[in-house]
Amino acid sequence: MSSIMTKQVDRVNHLSEADVLELMHSIMHLVRSRQPSDTDTATSPGGVGPVERKALAFFAHHPGATQSDLVLHSGRDKGQIARLLANLKERDLLDSQPDASDGRVTRLFLSDKARALYKEVQIERRALTAQALNGLTPKQQLQLQNLLLHIVQNLTPAQE
Repeated sequence: MSSIMTKQVDRVNHLSEADVLELMHSIMHLVRSRQPSDTDTATSPGGVGPVERKALAFFAHHPGATQSDLVLHSGRDKGQIARLLANLKERDLLDSQPDASDGRVTRLFLSDKARALYKEVQIERRALTAQALNGLTPKQQLQLQNLLLHIVQNLTPAQE
């Protein structure tokens, strides 16, 4: 095989790092396009948009976490998070309790209303995940999950 042909075959058979990131971006764009936007909350379960869903998911996975914990997790600024959480509390989606050992700290939990809403959102996510993984064997799905976790680890800043 000529060197020109080898280069073309190599280009076709090997995605560059930029191509991989572009594919990941395309996947997330397709996922987001199937979810209600922040401005289209009427069709979203409970009328919550993507940012609110992410905050609720955080507290579903980290009950008793604080506003500061969500700031660190989300990368958003304190003011944005404070407004978001105030809105969620106002809509009876979050309950708060003072920390037992430090009264200055407020612990946040999903309300009963939010837990029911979160279950609805999870059902939608599972259906979308099933559609995305359609045609992949369980072994391929596990391999994909492990590869994606590896990418996350590669891109996660080291904790000091």
